[in-house]
Amino acid sequence: MTFRVSIFACLLLSLAGCGYGLIGRTSSLPEDIENIYVEPLRNQTTRQRVELFMTEAIVNELVTRRRFDILKSAASADAVLRGTLTAYTVRPVEFGPDGRATSYNVSIRADMEFKRQGSDEILWAQGQYVFRSDFELEIDEQGTVFDTEDINAQIIARQFAQSLITDLLEGF
Repeated sequence: MTFRVSIFACLLLSLAGCGYGLIGRTSSLPEDIENIYVEPLRNQTTRQRVELFMTEAIVNELVTRRRFDILKSAASADAVLRGTLTAYTVRPVEFGPDGRATSYNVSIRADMEFKRQGSDEILWAQGQYVFRSDFELEIDEQGTVFDTEDINAQIIARQFAQSLITDLLEGF
């Protein structure tokens, strides 16, 4: 047992010097970017209000990173994050014995840009940014399906924001 513990400790120590870091703690952005304005996303999809959920989720994700101040206007921001939602597709992927869909796949496509305020310098851009996630419908014992579309859209928006901000900060 002691041998295994010492091997595990050596492995941890060797990883500590290899440049590994916790996700969300690193950034490829310039250090002088401290204040960010998140422009409300534009919605070119058929899904109403999804841009509200996505914009709110992106702001909340940036706040949790604690490196940036999120401003209410672009005027005094160091950089502006803007984007357009171009597709929001929901497809059934699993069906119950009665033939009703029980699980869905959501695919979101967006054109995103993070630009230094007051200049043409693009710090990060991702045209056709794609995010996919699955969710299940809530069905009670009588087979009643609960309308959870907005709840699921908010959950998916948080997942989208986490993925997007990680990509933005780490330069992927």
